[in-house]
Amino acid sequence: MTTMQGPAVFLAQFISDEAPFNSLEGICQWAANLDFKGIQIPTLDSRFIDLKKAAESKTYADELTGIVASYGLKISELSTHLQGQLVAVHPAYDDFFDGFAPKALRGNPKARQEWAVQQLHYAAKASQNLGLNAHATFSGSLLWQYFHPWPQRPPGLIEDGFKELAKRWMPILNEFDKNGVDVCYEIHPGEDLFDGETYEMFLKAVNNHERACILYDPSHFVLQQLDYIQYIDFYHERIKAFHVKDAEFNPTGKQGTFGGYQSWLNRAGRYRSPGDGQIDFKTIFSKLAQYDYKGWAVMEWECCLKNQEDGAREGAEFIKKHIIKVTDKAFDDFAAVETNSQLNRKNLGI
Repeated sequence: MTTMQGPAVFLAQFISDEAPFNSLEGICQWAANLDFKGIQIPTLDSRFIDLKKAAESKTYADELTGIVASYGLKISELSTHLQGQLVAVHPAYDDFFDGFAPKALRGNPKARQEWAVQQLHYAAKASQNLGLNAHATFSGSLLWQYFHPWPQRPPGLIEDGFKELAKRWMPILNEFDKNGVDVCYEIHPGEDLFDGETYEMFLKAVNNHERACILYDPSHFVLQQLDYIQYIDFYHERIKAFHVKDAEFNPTGKQGTFGGYQSWLNRAGRYRSPGDGQIDFKTIFSKLAQYDYKGWAVMEWECCLKNQEDGAREGAEFIKKHIIKVTDKAFDDFAAVETNSQLNRKNLGI
């Protein structure tokens, strides 16, 4: 067994125009002061990484690694959540997601998708140059608006949707495979991969591609009342990244899993800072240790109540307390019996 790495922090919710969150050096110092050991870096802000340059220049990638290491940190993964979203966008969401792309591409879905695919290709090579073996992203979605079966869905609609999604992702998965990096899809509402069934449908459509892996975030499963512990039992071989984010679900006589179009503050299901929600992280960390998860425990702050800096400080300590330093021996080794094939045969009556 392997002791998982961490704590790390996903930087997306902390980056801003104010120091120390407006430069790589500043945010590394901040993270190190909180005793984080790693950072997960989003890739659309050149103040933190020039993704194209990291893909094309090993020297630049080494410089980035050096800057991060000078603060006692490592890069856990790169993230292309927003670019991955743009690999597959249903026309109903075009205007909503246009803001994820450069201004010159907005209003042009074809050019936007081509840009997103290129970004993922850059991310594959950049990850290799940085010495990483996992990458965090979204699958995008062509089908989310059809998740509830009313009106009745035309036969074959879902299958055709996953076939098209697989067609778009196969070249990207192959590029990541060429670079020795796993694509870790965050299983997330709003994506076509939002639970176990949809992940399996996608996996079948990409011919069980070795690199089509999972970013496990139990908070999304609380909000849809899915058994997030058994999920690990089903998919532990594919879980290559892990977000530590809490959540709570408090249904009422007025709303349940759909949320009644309420704000995050007033939804029955809402995200919380680590330790403030209902998730059984002790069992999650035990399960991941049992299945020899070798990746990082990455705090993602999304909370409608708590200040993000307090959440980060508490989150680092929360993860440290939950990471299990795995044992290198059996607890009953003191009573071990020497190997003796003759004795074994005798005990078996043979």
